[in-house]
Amino acid sequence: MKRRDFLKKTSAAALAAMGASLPAASFLSGCGRSGIASTADQVILLWMAGGMAHTETFDPKAYTPFEPGLESKRVLSTFPKSSTAVDDLFFSEGLGEIGSVMDKGTVIRSYRAADLGHILHTRHQYHWHTCYEPPQSIQVPHIGAWIGHELGPVNDVIPPFISIGQRFDVGEGEELKAYHSAGFLGSEYGPFLIPDPSSGLDSVRPPVGMSIERFEKRHQLYRELVDQSTVGNHGSAYQKESMIRAMERSYALLKSPESEAFNLSDEPEESYEAYNTGRFGLGCLLAKRLTEAGARFISVSTEYVPFLGWDTHENGHSRAEDMKKSIDRPVAQLIRDLDKTGRLDRTLVILASEFSRDMMVEGRPGETVKEQAKQPEVMQKKSEYGMHKHFTDGCSILMFGGGIKKGHVYGKTADERPCSTVEDEIRIDRIHQTIYHALGIPPETHYVIEGRPVYTTPDGEGEVAHGLLA
Repeated sequence: MKRRDFLKKTSAAALAAMGASLPAASFLSGCGRSGIASTADQVILLWMAGGMAHTETFDPKAYTPFEPGLESKRVLSTFPKSSTAVDDLFFSEGLGEIGSVMDKGTVIRSYRAADLGHILHTRHQYHWHTCYEPPQSIQVPHIGAWIGHELGPVNDVIPPFISIGQRFDVGEGEELKAYHSAGFLGSEYGPFLIPDPSSGLDSVRPPVGMSIERFEKRHQLYRELVDQSTVGNHGSAYQKESMIRAMERSYALLKSPESEAFNLSDEPEESYEAYNTGRFGLGCLLAKRLTEAGARFISVSTEYVPFLGWDTHENGHSRAEDMKKSIDRPVAQLIRDLDKTGRLDRTLVILASEFSRDMMVEGRPGETVKEQAKQPEVMQKKSEYGMHKHFTDGCSILMFGGGIKKGHVYGKTADERPCSTVEDEIRIDRIHQTIYHALGIPPETHYVIEGRPVYTTPDGEGEVAHGLLA
C-alpha cells in the first residue's frame, strides 16, 4: 500500500471513530447574551492538582510542631500562621508572597466538594472542571470550552482554551483526558495542550527536521483527508467542520507573529527568574504572555500524578512545604504583573483544588468512604506528620481580578476538627455560575444534545455567589 493511501485509510478511520463518539447537537442557545454586564474577558485557572489541604495553605488552624510520640488527633496544622496584606487575614507559613497580594483578591474558605462515593481524584477533578458528576452519557465540555465557545477567541489566531502543565502519559491519563475536552461544542474549542511550558514554542512549530514546505504539504493532505472522510456518516457535520476550523487556526498560529508568545526565551531574564520555580512557575509565566496575546481561557496545573505533588498520602508536611515553594512566588508575580499592566481588572484568576486533606477524617464526617491513607494514633516518624487523608467538607479557593472583591474573606470553617464548613457553604455549580456571570454568560445558556438540554451548570440551577463580586 502506498504511503498516501495508508494515511487516507488510517486518518479516515480515526475521524470516523471520533464522529461515532460525539453526538449530533442541536445548537440552540438558551437565550444568547441577555444583557449581562461583564466584569471579565479572560480567565486563568491555577489548578492545584492532587488535593491541597486547606489547613496547610489558606485556612490555617492551631499549629502543633512535630515530636516523636505526638498524638495525631492533636494536629490541625503543621505550619504556623503568617500575616498577609489584609488585616486579621492569615495564611499558612510558606505562602507569604501570595499573602502579600491578597489586598487584590478574595479567599473562599467554604467550598464543599461533592459526595461522589469512593473518593477518586479524577472523578472529583472531572466534576470541578465540568460541573457535572461522572459518568455522563455524553461528553460534557470543560468550563474552558464553554467559555471559548460562548465568547469566541479574543485573538482569532490564539486558541481560545490553552491547558498548560498536565501530561497524559503518566498515572490516570485516560481519566484526565475525559474532562480535557470540548465535547459536543467541537474540536476548535478543545484544549490546546502544552505539557511542558519551557517547550511551549515547540507546540507551534513544525516537528524537528521538517521544513515549512513539507509541513504545508502535510497540512494540505490532512485537510483533504478530513474533507473526504466518512465522519459525517457517523457523527454531525458540525463536528467535522469544527475539526477543520481547529486545524486552520493551528496552521494560522504557526505562521503568525503571535506564536512568539509561546517562546519563554524572549522573556527578560529578571522576569523569567521571578517565575522560575519549576514547570508550574514557568506555566504561570506562559499564562501571563498568552493572556497578553489574547487567549480566552488558560489552565496551569501543578500536574496530577498519583502520589506526587499535592497528592500527599505520606510525608505530608515536607511535601506541602515543597509545593508551597513551587507556587508562592510565581502566583504572586502573575497577579502583580497583570495588575501593573491593568489587565487584572478584566482577567479573572482562580486558584483551586479538587478537595482538601485532613490527618484523621476521610471524606467528610458522617459519610462512610474507603480509608486510603493509614494514620497512626501516635506519630513516631516525621513522615507521618502531615495531612494524608482526603477531606471534602471544607476547601479553599482564591479569586483575583475580573470584578471579584478585594481583601475579602468568604465563608468559614470550624477551628476544631473536623474543620468543616460552618458559614456560607459554596459548591461547584455556584463557583461556575459566578465565573460565567463575571464573563457575561447567562445562566440559561444551553444546547440540546440527543433531545436533552445541557446547561453550563446541571439543569441551569447554579446560582451566582454575589457575595464574591465587588
